[in-house]
Formats: sequence, structure tokens, C-alpha cells
Amino acid sequence: MPGPLRALGRLLVSPKPFAPDVGLLLMRVLVGAGMAWLHGFEKLPPDQSFIDLIERLGFPAPEFFAWAAVLAELIGGILLVLGLLTRPGAFMVLGTMLVAAFLRYKGMDLEPREKSLLYASVSACLLFTGPGRFSLDWLWFRKRGA
Repeated sequence: MPGPLRALGRLLVSPKPFAPDVGLLLMRVLVGAGMAWLHGFEKLPPDQSFIDLIERLGFPAPEFFAWAAVLAELIGGILLVLGLLTRPGAFMVLGTMLVAAFLRYKGMDLEPREKSLLYASVSACLLFTGPGRFSLDWLWFRKRGA
């Protein structure tokens, strides 16, 4: 059996398979990059229409909460990409996406909520599973013996 196929075979039957960690890496990087770039960075700084939307949703201090939402999307997404403080980053993204899905699109069909719910579900998965072995968290906490 050629070398690459043998290595793939060992990987697939290894007692410590890497496949879940590769899946977590892909999920973290793709979702985190999309969140940071397409949602956080694109809204920076929050414009008046976004601040007005936050006010219509009923949040006090709408400018503060507009900034909080944008920074949660930007910083949370970057943390997911890096696998650094993954659970806090996932929590930030999850919170903003639940607000989008259940307040921003309240009373609407599933279609406008779909993207928010997808980001929320991936964030919830990362919140529960953690970042996997291919992350800065894993390196950091492994060295600390946690």
C-alpha cells in the first residue's frame, strides 16, 4: 500500500482519530471568518440605521448595544477562527444570533431567520464541544495541565 494511503488508513483506525478535530477546525474557521468579516467588520462602526434598528427592538442605550452587537460578531468571530477563548467567543456569537433570529425577525417566516439560526447552532455546538485539538485553546490548556 502506498505511503499516503497507509497514513490515511492509520488515521481512520487510530484510537485517537483526528477527524472530529478537523471537522471542528473547519467549522470554527469558516463560521468565525464569515461572522467576523461579513457581520462584524462590515457593520463597523455601527451606522445610524443599525442603531435605530436596535432601538426599535427595545434595547435601552441603543448606541451601546449596537456597538456591543458589532464587537461581539467581530471579536467572537476572530476568537473562533483562532480557537482562542473559543467558548466565550461562541457565546458572544450565539447571543447576537439569537437576538437576530428571535427579535429582529420576530413574526417572520423561517427563511429570513435561517442564517441567524445556522450561525447560532454552530456557535452552540462549539460552546458545548470546545475548539478541538487544532486550536490555541488546546495548546494553551494542554501546557497548563488542564
